[in-house]
Amino acid sequence: MARRHFKIATELMQPGMRKHSVALFLGALVTLVICTPVFEQFSWGEIGISIAVSFVLCSGVLAIGAKRRTLVLAITLMVPALILRWANHTHPHQMPPILFVFGAMVFMTFVTVNLVQFIVRAPRVNSEVLSAGIAVYLIFGLVWSLAYTMVAELQPNAFAFSNPTPEGMPPPTMQGVTSLYFSFITLNTVGYGDIVPISPFARMLAMLESTTGLFYMALMVARLVSLYTSEATEARAAQSQ
Repeated sequence: MARRHFKIATELMQPGMRKHSVALFLGALVTLVICTPVFEQFSWGEIGISIAVSFVLCSGVLAIGAKRRTLVLAITLMVPALILRWANHTHPHQMPPILFVFGAMVFMTFVTVNLVQFIVRAPRVNSEVLSAGIAVYLIFGLVWSLAYTMVAELQPNAFAFSNPTPEGMPPPTMQGVTSLYFSFITLNTVGYGDIVPISPFARMLAMLESTTGLFYMALMVARLVSLYTSEATEARAAQSQ
């Protein structure tokens, strides 16, 4: 019985296949967010972004793969997204990017659900819980950026760009760093106004993202505070005995 309780507690505190798997996933997310606008400035930028995306997908499997069933489902969802990403990179005119966008959204949503469950069930705060909390927030920004890209593919006039296009530069499109930028300023409720959702569906997505970001931060802070308070109370009770 004691061994069974120890196993359950270990699974709750360790969602990934190995120690610090969630922290590795968080590092991959941060790398992708930071490197995407940098890589887009170079001719070899697309392959760099594809490598960063692949790193995120693979580390996402490691971050939630402690249980065999979850690992199998994660690999099943990740492999098609990974193949579609590189197929779109090598054959951009034959492989529509919307296929990768959809596959990546499904996989990242699955990762998000598992990380949120881990945070909710965690009995105490540790580095993996903190890493999971930050990773989920970054995933929100990435998933919604993919959703904006999908909407722009299906409805070309779904977004309006107010800033004038510099001479010699192509008109902006809701892809890559542009969709990432719009997603995170919406998630953080900044709203500079340089990109405006026009279609009803695009407006609904922007509204949901800003609302999700506000509620997530409030609930996450409340959860972490409650875990820390509970841990401190248990420590004081143990000392008094």
